[in-house]
Amino acid sequence: MVWLVLGTGCIGMRGRAPAPAAAQTVNSVFIPNEDQEVVWERIVDVVHDYFEIARENRLDGIIETKPLVAAGILEPWHKDSVGLNNRLEGTLQSIRRRGFVNVTPAQGGYLVSIEIYKEQEDVVTTPDKSAGNSTFQENRPLQRDLTLVVGDAAPQGWIALGHDQALEDRMLQQIQQRLAAAQPQAPPG
Repeated sequence: MVWLVLGTGCIGMRGRAPAPAAAQTVNSVFIPNEDQEVVWERIVDVVHDYFEIARENRLDGIIETKPLVAAGILEPWHKDSVGLNNRLEGTLQSIRRRGFVNVTPAQGGYLVSIEIYKEQEDVVTTPDKSAGNSTFQENRPLQRDLTLVVGDAAPQGWIALGHDQALEDRMLQQIQQRLAAAQPQAPPG
Protein backbone atom coordinates (compact mmCIF):
# COMPACT_ATOMS: atom_id res chain seq x y z
CA MET A 1 0.00 0.00 0.00
CA VAL A 2 2.82 2.39 0.87
CA TRP A 3 4.52 1.74 -2.47
CA LEU A 4 1.31 2.56 -4.29
CA VAL A 5 1.11 5.97 -2.59
CA LEU A 6 4.81 6.74 -3.02
CA GLY A 7 4.85 5.43 -6.59
CA THR A 8 2.31 7.98 -7.79
CA GLY A 9 4.88 10.79 -7.37
CA CYS A 10 3.87 14.01 -9.10
CA ILE A 11 0.65 12.49 -10.44
CA GLY A 12 -0.78 12.45 -6.93
CA MET A 13 0.04 16.14 -6.53
CA ARG A 14 -1.63 17.33 -9.76
CA GLY A 15 -5.06 18.10 -8.27
CA ARG A 16 -3.81 19.99 -5.26
CA ALA A 17 -4.23 23.74 -5.06
CA PRO A 18 -1.54 26.07 -3.70
CA ALA A 19 -1.74 27.31 -0.12
CA PRO A 20 -4.59 29.74 0.55
CA ALA A 21 -3.83 33.41 -0.07
CA ALA A 22 -4.48 34.26 3.58
CA ALA A 23 -1.47 32.13 4.60
CA GLN A 24 0.85 34.00 2.22
CA THR A 25 2.20 37.38 3.25
CA VAL A 26 3.76 40.09 1.16
CA ASN A 27 7.38 40.75 2.00
CA SER A 28 8.05 44.44 2.55
CA VAL A 29 10.60 46.66 4.20
CA PHE A 30 10.83 50.37 5.01
CA ILE A 31 13.79 52.21 3.45
CA PRO A 32 14.65 55.38 5.40
CA ASN A 33 16.03 57.32 2.43
CA GLU A 34 14.20 60.20 0.77
CA ASP A 35 16.34 60.38 -2.38
CA GLN A 36 14.03 58.80 -4.96
CA GLU A 37 16.73 58.52 -7.63
CA VAL A 38 19.15 56.59 -5.38
CA VAL A 39 16.43 54.32 -3.96
CA TRP A 40 15.00 53.47 -7.37
CA GLU A 41 18.40 52.78 -8.97
CA ARG A 42 19.52 50.48 -6.12
CA ILE A 43 16.25 48.53 -6.27
CA VAL A 44 16.53 48.13 -10.06
CA ASP A 45 20.14 46.98 -9.58
CA VAL A 46 19.11 44.23 -7.17
CA VAL A 47 16.16 43.10 -9.29
CA HIS A 48 18.40 43.01 -12.37
CA ASP A 49 20.84 40.70 -10.54
CA TYR A 50 18.08 38.07 -10.43
CA PHE A 51 15.70 38.74 -13.34
CA GLU A 52 15.35 40.49 -16.66
CA ILE A 53 13.02 43.45 -16.19
CA ALA A 54 9.93 43.41 -18.42
CA ARG A 55 8.45 46.72 -17.29
CA GLU A 56 9.35 49.45 -14.87
CA ASN A 57 7.39 52.58 -14.07
CA ARG A 58 9.01 54.98 -11.66
CA LEU A 59 5.92 57.20 -11.35
CA ASP A 60 3.72 54.28 -10.29
CA GLY A 61 6.55 52.62 -8.36
CA ILE A 62 6.20 49.29 -10.18
CA ILE A 63 8.81 46.86 -11.49
CA GLU A 64 7.66 43.69 -13.25
CA THR A 65 10.05 40.97 -14.38
CA LYS A 66 9.98 38.50 -17.22
CA PRO A 67 9.45 34.87 -16.22
CA LEU A 68 12.75 33.10 -15.56
CA VAL A 69 13.30 29.35 -15.68
CA ALA A 70 14.67 28.26 -12.31
CA ALA A 71 18.36 27.55 -11.91
CA GLY A 72 19.42 23.99 -11.28
CA ILE A 73 22.29 22.45 -9.37
CA LEU A 74 24.63 22.80 -12.35
CA GLU A 75 24.00 26.57 -12.63
CA PRO A 76 25.55 28.13 -9.51
CA TRP A 77 25.99 31.51 -11.23
CA HIS A 78 22.20 32.05 -11.32
CA LYS A 79 20.91 33.48 -8.04
CA ASP A 80 17.16 32.87 -8.36
CA SER A 81 17.11 29.45 -6.64
CA VAL A 82 17.82 29.98 -2.94
CA GLY A 83 18.93 26.87 -1.06
CA LEU A 84 19.66 23.30 -2.06
CA ASN A 85 15.98 22.27 -2.11
CA ASN A 86 15.08 24.95 -4.66
CA ARG A 87 18.11 24.10 -6.80
CA LEU A 88 17.23 20.42 -6.75
CA GLU A 89 13.61 21.20 -7.62
CA GLY A 90 14.76 23.40 -10.52
CA THR A 91 16.96 20.56 -11.75
CA LEU A 92 14.28 17.87 -11.68
CA GLN A 93 11.20 19.87 -12.75
CA SER A 94 10.34 22.78 -15.02
CA ILE A 95 9.99 25.65 -12.56
CA ARG A 96 9.89 29.36 -13.31
CA ARG A 97 9.68 32.52 -11.25
CA ARG A 98 8.16 35.94 -11.91
CA GLY A 99 8.70 39.00 -9.76
CA PHE A 100 6.74 42.12 -8.90
CA VAL A 101 8.22 45.01 -6.91
CA ASN A 102 6.21 47.93 -5.53
CA VAL A 103 7.91 51.08 -4.25
CA THR A 104 5.55 53.31 -2.27
CA PRO A 105 6.53 56.71 -0.86
CA ALA A 106 6.11 56.89 2.92
CA GLN A 107 6.94 59.50 5.50
CA GLY A 108 10.72 59.64 5.73
CA GLY A 109 11.45 57.12 2.99
CA TYR A 110 9.92 54.35 0.90
CA LEU A 111 8.08 51.12 1.54
CA VAL A 112 9.42 48.39 -0.78
CA SER A 113 7.46 45.16 -1.25
CA ILE A 114 8.54 42.19 -3.33
CA GLU A 115 6.40 39.32 -4.56
CA ILE A 116 8.10 36.40 -6.31
CA TYR A 117 5.72 33.81 -7.71
CA LYS A 118 6.91 30.29 -8.37
CA GLU A 119 5.20 28.16 -11.02
CA GLN A 120 5.57 24.58 -12.25
CA GLU A 121 5.07 23.73 -15.91
CA ASP A 122 1.84 21.92 -16.74
CA VAL A 123 2.86 19.30 -19.30
CA VAL A 124 -0.50 17.72 -20.05
CA THR A 125 -0.62 16.49 -23.65
CA THR A 126 -3.80 15.82 -25.60
CA PRO A 127 -4.23 13.27 -28.42
CA ASP A 128 -5.86 15.82 -30.78
CA LYS A 129 -2.44 17.32 -31.57
CA SER A 130 -1.27 14.46 -33.73
CA ALA A 131 0.35 14.87 -37.13
CA GLY A 132 -2.69 13.28 -38.79
CA ASN A 133 -4.86 16.32 -38.12
CA SER A 134 -2.58 18.63 -40.06
CA THR A 135 -2.23 16.57 -43.23
CA PHE A 136 -4.46 16.57 -46.30
CA GLN A 137 -6.57 13.55 -47.07
CA GLU A 138 -6.52 12.14 -50.62
CA ASN A 139 -10.26 11.54 -51.04
CA ARG A 140 -11.29 15.17 -50.45
CA PRO A 141 -10.79 18.13 -52.80
CA LEU A 142 -8.18 20.75 -51.91
CA GLN A 143 -9.50 23.12 -49.25
CA ARG A 144 -8.38 26.67 -48.60
CA ASP A 145 -8.96 26.27 -44.87
CA LEU A 146 -5.70 27.21 -43.16
CA THR A 147 -6.89 26.21 -39.69
CA LEU A 148 -6.34 22.48 -40.15
CA VAL A 149 -3.91 22.23 -37.24
CA VAL A 150 -5.93 21.66 -34.08
CA GLY A 151 -4.81 23.30 -30.87
CA ASP A 152 -2.44 26.06 -29.97
CA ALA A 153 1.32 26.15 -30.43
CA ALA A 154 1.92 27.82 -27.06
CA PRO A 155 2.74 25.81 -23.93
CA GLN A 156 -0.23 24.50 -21.99
CA GLY A 157 0.45 26.72 -19.00
CA TRP A 158 1.85 26.82 -15.53
CA ILE A 159 0.61 25.65 -12.15
CA ALA A 160 0.95 28.26 -9.38
CA LEU A 161 3.07 27.11 -6.44
CA GLY A 162 2.78 30.32 -4.40
CA HIS A 163 5.36 32.79 -3.14
CA ASP A 164 9.08 32.10 -3.03
CA GLN A 165 9.65 33.50 0.46
CA ALA A 166 13.37 32.72 0.54
CA LEU A 167 14.11 34.69 -2.65
CA GLU A 168 11.91 37.59 -1.51
CA ASP A 169 13.83 37.77 1.79
CA ARG A 170 17.22 37.62 0.07
CA MET A 171 16.33 40.39 -2.40
CA LEU A 172 15.01 42.68 0.37
CA GLN A 173 18.20 42.11 2.40
CA GLN A 174 20.34 43.06 -0.60
CA ILE A 175 18.26 46.20 -1.22
CA GLN A 176 18.79 47.24 2.39
CA GLN A 177 22.53 46.52 2.21
CA ARG A 178 23.04 48.49 -1.00
CA LEU A 179 21.05 51.45 0.27
CA ALA A 180 22.93 51.41 3.59
CA ALA A 181 26.19 51.53 1.66
CA ALA A 182 24.86 54.48 -0.40
CA GLN A 183 23.97 56.54 2.68
CA PRO A 184 26.36 59.44 3.19
CA GLN A 185 28.21 59.18 6.49
CA ALA A 186 27.88 62.17 8.82
CA PRO A 187 31.23 63.79 9.67
CA PRO A 188 32.33 63.26 13.28
CA GLY A 189 31.17 66.16 15.45
